[in-house]
Amino acid sequence: MSHIGHHPYAQAPPTPVRRRRGPLAALAFVVTVAVAAAVAFWVLQDDSPGRPVAGPPERIGVIGAPYKAPWTVWGFTHTDRSADVGPSSDVAAQAISRQPMIQNQHIMGWGADNPEPAPGRYDFASLDRRIDYIRRTGGIPVITLCCAPDWMKGGRKGDTDWSRLEVAPRPEHYDDFARLAATVARRYPDVRYFAVWNEMKGFFDPRRGRWNHEGYTRLYNLVYDALKAVNPENKVGGPYVPMYSHVGGDLGSKLRGPWGSVDQIALDAVEYWLAHKRGADFITVDGPTASDDRDVYPDEVTALDKFVVINRWLRSKTDLPIWWNEYYVEPRTDPWSEDKRAAMHVASLIDHAKAGVSTVLYWNRIPRDGDRTCKGCLWVTTSVPDGGTPGRMLGVLQAFARWFPAGTPMIDVRASSPKVRVLAQPRKAVAANLSGEPVRTRVGKTEITLGPYEVRWLDRT
Repeated sequence: MSHIGHHPYAQAPPTPVRRRRGPLAALAFVVTVAVAAAVAFWVLQDDSPGRPVAGPPERIGVIGAPYKAPWTVWGFTHTDRSADVGPSSDVAAQAISRQPMIQNQHIMGWGADNPEPAPGRYDFASLDRRIDYIRRTGGIPVITLCCAPDWMKGGRKGDTDWSRLEVAPRPEHYDDFARLAATVARRYPDVRYFAVWNEMKGFFDPRRGRWNHEGYTRLYNLVYDALKAVNPENKVGGPYVPMYSHVGGDLGSKLRGPWGSVDQIALDAVEYWLAHKRGADFITVDGPTASDDRDVYPDEVTALDKFVVINRWLRSKTDLPIWWNEYYVEPRTDPWSEDKRAAMHVASLIDHAKAGVSTVLYWNRIPRDGDRTCKGCLWVTTSVPDGGTPGRMLGVLQAFARWFPAGTPMIDVRASSPKVRVLAQPRKAVAANLSGEPVRTRVGKTEITLGPYEVRWLDRT
């Protein structure tokens, strides 16, 4: 069994490298006058020429249920070297503020220093700065309660060894971690949403070849109780299990498709947590479309269905709101063009929306100093005077947050071509061509031509 993100760091505080997470790209939010005119008359369900329209389009669901606006559903996680520091921090802040979204921050690592280097001695300076930046940019704050100070996992008091960031706290310190979580909740009383831990880091049991979901759930329950004691309105979720998959081998489960099979140990961890949690306000998972042994298989479009199958399985197990705290659609190899990355990414967002997912968080890439292209980054690095300008993916997330926040009705608008994915609400729609060739298609009753891997936002009124 391989693990994601278990890497040593040369300096502190680092951002753990996400294994096999290629640059994730996206598209710009483009609605031109010409496109608006071309799609101003949208008649929706009937794809056959000449047939009269019987009535208004069918409503097929609600975005982000059971949440309602101002919950945006869509958002991102801050990582190391985020936009809160540097000479161009204000430039990025202006871009982020144009459309508020969910913003997630960890309490240690990923840009935050050790919050409690020794028992009772706190250092919240870096975390304060991140939370203040989220507030300043109008974000809905989410805190991921990971990772743990060294003294909770066998290290010396006062020391921080960043190479051991992803080690779990020892059982005798679970109570200490819960107290730290409560301290964090009291320090940031405007934060209402807390995810407990990240990807089961440090909870893999090599002897039994599975996750130590019993240990994780004990930790989770203590944290849950501590957060609810601070404020019963705090919303707490887990288990943040990585939904890995294999095409071959003996790790698979009955949750399968042409893309492979989800590892049984992931499903076991979710089911154990559901059965033994003290309580929860949401369930969160993460994962890639890529399999561990065959990468994206058999092709990038078919592999997208992995998330569809997982979401269906999760809904069969619980009524809790479903969160994806991370998700990845790119292969480890065969770099994609920016247009292809954009189309596949948007297609995945569409699938999550139609599956009734309540929260989807994009794991922002680390913009390197001087890298002005930074494929998949939400903004150009703020460490240079002329940085901070928004990347294509920021525009995509903001467009989804604007037009598809929680509570938005989805209506049944379809493309005549199977190569095109569509998501629509009464006033706006987005269509993505998932092929490398131009596609002429009807979206409802309107004919449009999409270029190779083109994503287009369309007015419906």
